[in-house]
Amino acid sequence: MAITLLNGHFINSEQPALYADDRGFHYGDGIFETMLLQRGKVRFLEDHWQRLISGCERLALNQPDRVLFDSELSKLISGHDNGVVKFVFSRGRSERGYRALAGSSPTRLWQLHQPSEIGLTTSIKVRWCNTRLSRNSDLANIKHCNRLEQILALNEWQDRDINEGLMLDTDGELVCGTMSNVFLMIDEALVTPDLRFCGIHGVMRKNIIKSASSMSIPVDVRPVRAEEIDLADEIFLTNSIRGIQPVAQLDQQHWPVGKVTTRLMAALNDAV
Repeated sequence: MAITLLNGHFINSEQPALYADDRGFHYGDGIFETMLLQRGKVRFLEDHWQRLISGCERLALNQPDRVLFDSELSKLISGHDNGVVKFVFSRGRSERGYRALAGSSPTRLWQLHQPSEIGLTTSIKVRWCNTRLSRNSDLANIKHCNRLEQILALNEWQDRDINEGLMLDTDGELVCGTMSNVFLMIDEALVTPDLRFCGIHGVMRKNIIKSASSMSIPVDVRPVRAEEIDLADEIFLTNSIRGIQPVAQLDQQHWPVGKVTTRLMAALNDAV
């Protein structure tokens, strides 16, 4: 059972606690971050904070106070070394209707979950998703609370041997996994979708691009067509909790764990 902190107070996760008129519940009017607690510290905390602030600016949400944010995080993780931290920040309470009331007080919900069992070196099997991501540059890269497309995609299969699904947008471009960013090694360059219309600028994605550049590995952030998968010598997915996951199989295609993937995984482990 998760440890839960609501607006600064510990609550029983099994008991109802949110107000019935909270806009996060009614409309998905909010944003969230999911972070890895490792050895008593949150990995890439500053990157998560910057993405949170960027999301608030894009959605015109009142920004959380950094001192309060850090204080509540410390309160949540006190006495714990490892786990998964989730922070949900909604616009707060409002009357019925889409228009938000000025001056509403945001809701801050924290949860600390048990550590993930998935390690950084796990090779995975993936599949294509039938669900397509809608193109909307106004919402692109915001980790908002509406994840219905990802939910539909992830529920397309029940085969536990398939770990993740790759998603295209409505124009057929490769975007991401249901909960990950995707990288391809093509012609000696590390290629990742530019996410200009949809998808999330993942914190791990950001740090892998930075790490690759520091190793003089060419990085090409650009539109990627689905058929380019056939050209890839290596494929891996990234996620803040799961780290780097090499893709071993997609349908009838197979890939080994490549040398670039191995180098980046080693760099991530060294950083940890």
